[in-house]
Amino acid sequence: MSTELLDALHVLEHDKGISREVLVEAIEAALTSAYKRNFKDAQNVRVDLNMENGSIRVLARKEAVEQVFDSRLEISMEEAHKINPVYKPGDVVELEVTPKDFGRIAAQTAKQVVTQRVREAERGIIYDEFIDREDDIMTGIVERQDSRFIYVNLGKIEAILSQNEQMPNETYHAHDRIKVYLTKVEKTTKGPQIFVSRTHPGLLKRLFEMEVPEIYDGVVEIKSVAREAGDRSKISVYTANEEVDPVGACVGPKGARVQTIVNELKGEKIDIVEWSEDPFTFVANALSPSKVLDVIVNEADQATTVIVPDYQLSLAIGKRGQNARLAAKLTGWKIDIKSETVATELGIYPRNGIEAPEVEEAESETLTEDEE
Repeated sequence: MSTELLDALHVLEHDKGISREVLVEAIEAALTSAYKRNFKDAQNVRVDLNMENGSIRVLARKEAVEQVFDSRLEISMEEAHKINPVYKPGDVVELEVTPKDFGRIAAQTAKQVVTQRVREAERGIIYDEFIDREDDIMTGIVERQDSRFIYVNLGKIEAILSQNEQMPNETYHAHDRIKVYLTKVEKTTKGPQIFVSRTHPGLLKRLFEMEVPEIYDGVVEIKSVAREAGDRSKISVYTANEEVDPVGACVGPKGARVQTIVNELKGEKIDIVEWSEDPFTFVANALSPSKVLDVIVNEADQATTVIVPDYQLSLAIGKRGQNARLAAKLTGWKIDIKSETVATELGIYPRNGIEAPEVEEAESETLTEDEE
C-alpha cells in the first residue's frame, strides 16, 4: 500500500464530504476480516493503517500467560518479556504478523470498501438534498417509461411518476421537459427513491408561487386549492393589503400569468376566486362563473343551500357536477344548489321577511368557456 491510498482518501474527503477517519476505520475493519478469511495462524488480530506513509501492519493480539494452551490466542511470559520486560500475566501483547502477499489482498479490499462507502455517501448526500425538497416543484426530463412508471431525470437521480400521478390529458415522450411535484422521498437499500406527481394540488400552488411575485413575497396568500387534474381547478386567494387585487395579481396583465400555468398543465381550466372568512361570500365566489342569488348557511352541519337563477343552474352545477364538487372541496362546505323556481316553491327564497345579504356577482377569472 502506498501514499496513493492516502491521496485518494484526501480527495474523497474533499469532494464527497466523507470523513477520512470514517473511511480509515472501515478499511481497517475490512482488512481484519480479509486476513481472518485468508490466514488461519491468528484469531485475534487488528489492522493498523499508518496515515503518514500509507503502510499497513497486521497485529496479532495475544494474552500473556504462564502456560500456553492455545498459541493463536496466548503467548508465554518468556516470549512476552523478549518483546518488553514490563509485561505481566493477563496483559495483551501485539505481534506483527503481516503476510508477505497481504499487500495485494489489502489493495483489493481497500478498493471495495472505498467504493462501497463512496456509494453510500453519495446516496446519503442525494437523500439529504431531496428530503428537503419534499412538497416542492422541480423541472425534470422524461427518460423512459414502462407499463407502470415514467422515469423522470432530476439531475442526480431518476424520479418515479406512477400512472395515477400522470395527467390524463398528457402524453409523455422521451426528452420532454416537465415540471413535477415531489410527493415523497424514501430511503431504501438501493438508495433514495423519489416519487413525483403531475396531478397533486400542490403542483398548482407551486406554479402560482413561481409565476406570481405577490404570492412568492407573501402579499397574496393561496388559501385553498381544489383540483381535478387535466380538466379543471379552483384556487382561493386572499390579501390583507387593500391596495392589492389578489385575483388580478394571479391573472396578470392580459391573463399572462395564469396562461403560463394553463400552458404548463396542457390546457387545464383554472378558476381564481377571492377567499373570505364569511361562508356566504366564499361559497358564492367559489361557484364562479355562475351567478348566485342567495346562500343559506347552516353552520351546525357545515352546509349551505345556494340559490341560483334558473338559467344558471346547469352552469352552477357544472358538467357531471364538477363545478359544485370543486367549490365544495375549495370551501370545505357542503353545497346544495337549487334553482330560483324550486327555492321559491319550497318557501326558502326569498327568505320570509329576512333580508338576505346582498350577493354581488362573484369576482373571478376563469380561462374556460361557460359550461352549459
